[in-house]
Amino acid sequence: MAIDPICRMTVDEKTAKFTSDYKGKKYYFCAPGCKKKFDADPAKYA
Repeated sequence: MAIDPICRMTVDEKTAKFTSDYKGKKYYFCAPGCKKKFDADPAKYA
């Protein structure tokens, strides 16, 4: 299980619908709002 870097919820990598790649690492999100917030400033949360 991955941890959503925005809200800290656990996310199953196999079923995650929202992901982003940043500096060679994949991040998983529980909802589109968390992905949008991460994508706006990934260095803040990575």
